[in-house]
Amino acid sequence: MIKFSHSIFALPFAFTSALIAAEGFPTPRQVFWITIAMVFARTAAMSLNRVIDKDIDALNPRTKNREIPSGKIRPFTAVVVSVVSFFILILSAYMLNPLCLKLSPLAIVVIVVYSYTKRFTWASHLVLGLAISGAPLGAWIAIRGGIVPGAFFPALAVLFWIAGFDILYSLQDLDFDRAHNLHSIAQRFGIRGAILISRIFHLGAWDFLLLTGVVFRLGFFYWLGLLIAGGLLVYEHRLVKPDDLSRLDKAFFNMNGWISITMFLATLLNYAIR
Repeated sequence: MIKFSHSIFALPFAFTSALIAAEGFPTPRQVFWITIAMVFARTAAMSLNRVIDKDIDALNPRTKNREIPSGKIRPFTAVVVSVVSFFILILSAYMLNPLCLKLSPLAIVVIVVYSYTKRFTWASHLVLGLAISGAPLGAWIAIRGGIVPGAFFPALAVLFWIAGFDILYSLQDLDFDRAHNLHSIAQRFGIRGAILISRIFHLGAWDFLLLTGVVFRLGFFYWLGLLIAGGLLVYEHRLVKPDDLSRLDKAFFNMNGWISITMFLATLLNYAIR
């Protein structure tokens, strides 16, 4: 139910931000607690989302066989997992530094609010992006104990990157959303409009990664990684066409996983070679 494999979207960007914040390599202790915070934030978010959406999931042919609608997991169990995971997230923040601890309730609020947004706004994709953009921003704070303006660039990159591919993912539920008055950019602007907005968001995400490299004066390997990530984004959008959504899963899972890993490895090489 938790789909730990989806952590490949945000976790590499958290480590990328940690490398930049440390101007090299964070301590093993910092890496450990950042990882614990990330894993349990995702566990809490996924568990809570599945509980909040259980009635919607039961009606949707694509999601009716998920663990809670199919009866494999009880909602109460998922709530307990979510609550325990939130406590471990707060513990992780405490173990990192005081500012992480102070901001942890804000992260929890964003995570909780996101699960309700598709009931009243087509901007739900941006709220999801905001929630996951806490990964690179939180990792920065974990290393530095504070924030500088440049730290928002990788966070904004993740915000628009996540929102962009969530728009594409939502295309498969367009008819269901329309029938049940659920909101999404595809439901509001149609398939062609949604794909165009997704492309604009992804261009914005690439631009913020570019600004990250400029502000922090990153080296050759970072720029090489950025070029590869840009190529992967272009390829992702070539896979999704208004009249052909058959390769949507490949665009969503494969390409976005490779993008986050590429940027992490490029940043890692940047500091390793230096």
